[in-house]
Amino acid sequence: MSREIPLPSEKSAEAARRRLDRLTKPQGSLGRLEGLAVELAAATGEERPKVRPAGVLVMAGDHGVAAGGVSAYPPEVTAQMVLNFLRGGAAVNVLSRVAGAAVWVVDVGVGVEINPAGVGSTTGAAGSGAVFRVRKVRPGTADMTRGPAMSREEAERALDVGWSVAIEMIDSGIRLLALGEMGIGNTTAAAAVAAALTGWPEGDLVGLGTGIDPVRRQKKLQAVRRALAVNRPDPSDAVDVLSKVGGLEIAGLAGAALAGAARRVPVLMDGFIASAAVLAAVHIDSRALPYMFASHRSVEPGHGRILRWLGREPLFDLDLRLGEGTGAVLAMPMMEAAARILDEMATFEEAGVSDAEA
Repeated sequence: MSREIPLPSEKSAEAARRRLDRLTKPQGSLGRLEGLAVELAAATGEERPKVRPAGVLVMAGDHGVAAGGVSAYPPEVTAQMVLNFLRGGAAVNVLSRVAGAAVWVVDVGVGVEINPAGVGSTTGAAGSGAVFRVRKVRPGTADMTRGPAMSREEAERALDVGWSVAIEMIDSGIRLLALGEMGIGNTTAAAAVAAALTGWPEGDLVGLGTGIDPVRRQKKLQAVRRALAVNRPDPSDAVDVLSKVGGLEIAGLAGAALAGAARRVPVLMDGFIASAAVLAAVHIDSRALPYMFASHRSVEPGHGRILRWLGREPLFDLDLRLGEGTGAVLAMPMMEAAARILDEMATFEEAGVSDAEA
C-alpha cells in the first residue's frame, strides 16, 4: 500500500467556500465552524465531507523512565487501565458513547501480558467496550535516562503498528480518526520528544502530568534533561528522536496520523502526548499537517507550544489533562456539525429565501 500523502483539494475547498456563502445566513456568521468546514472539504476531497462513523485509537505502552518516580501513579496502572478500557469503564469510553464513536485499544508496548478474556469487542461498534489488538513491539521502553528508549528498528515497527491499525479502522468505515494514549510516564517522554524536535527549553515543556507536586516535577524535568544529554537525539530525524527519547505508543500514534493523512481521513489530536506524536509525524512527512485537527488545549504547558508550532488552533479549552483521547472525542460533534452545515443547510435558492441586497 502506498504511503504517499496527497495534497489537500483546493477544488473541494473552494466549492465548500462558495456553498457556505450561499447558505441561508449572513456570510461568515457561523464563525470558525465555516473555516473548519472548508478545511474538512480540503482534507477529504469532498465538497460535502462526511465524518461519520468516527473512532478513537488508544495506543498503550509502558515507559522505563517511570521507575524513576516521574509520575504520581505506578507503572502497573497502564495495564490496569487497558482492562478498564476494554470493559468500557474509562472516561474515553463514556465520552465515546456520548459521541457515538468506536474505541480501539492497541497494546503496542505494555510491560505485561494482558488477558482480555471476557472483555472487549471484535466489532468496533460504538457503545461496546473496545476493540483490542495486541501488536506488542516490546514490553515497555528502556529507561531513557540511561540510554535509548528503544532501537531504531523498534521505533519503526511501532510506527508500522500505528499505520496498520489505523488503516484497519479506516477500512472498517471510520471517517474521522481521534488519537488517544495510555502509558504511565508518557508526558515525560512527550516533553523530551518535543524538546528534541523543536529546541525549546525543557522547563517550558515539562508540566504536572498526572498531578504531581513541584518536587516530583523537578525530578521529571531532570529526567528529561538527562535523557536528552545521554542520547543526543538528532532533531532532523524524527525516527531517531522517537527511538531515543520517545515511547512505543507515541511512535504508534505518529504512524496512525500518517495513515489518516494518506487516506484523506481527518485526524483529531487529543492533548500533549498525542500532539507530540503528531509533531513527530509532521517531521517525518510535512504533507500530513493539513489533515491534523486540534481538539482542545490542555493545561500541560507544552501543549499550547506544540499547537502553535503546528499552526493549529484548538476548538476549545476546558482545562483537560487526562489523555486517553478524551478531548478529541469531545470535539467530534463540532467536526460533525461543521460537515453537516455544508451537507444539510439550504442555500438561499433552495429555500426560496431572499438574499442580502447587493
